[in-house]
Amino acid sequence: QVQVVESGGGLVQPGGSLRLSCAASGSTFNINTMGWYRQAPGKQRELVAVITKGGITTYGDSVKGRFTVSRDYAKNTVYLQMNSLEPEDTAVYYCKETTNWGMEYWGQGTQVTVSS
Repeated sequence: QVQVVESGGGLVQPGGSLRLSCAASGSTFNINTMGWYRQAPGKQRELVAVITKGGITTYGDSVKGRFTVSRDYAKNTVYLQMNSLEPEDTAVYYCKETTNWGMEYWGQGTQVTVSS
């Protein structure tokens, strides 16, 4: 079992920055991919950014060049640095951990609101 806890959401003005963190605990030695997804009201959950155990990153088209995903292997933590935030980035951001065998563990989500 893997437990996943996100932190760092909040209210920010357009053009501002936020950093999200996601800490995994439990059977973390099985974790391969760590990453972030988001869901805005009335929309489907979408990929934001993920990073594999080997450090390969994948970003959603709408965040490329603005968001950066990184990983601290010693702390079993994944980060999402979000810059140049736009109102369209407003959503609940979820962390997902995927094991070597394809098991998925989701966090409870953290709200990010971009508004003046």
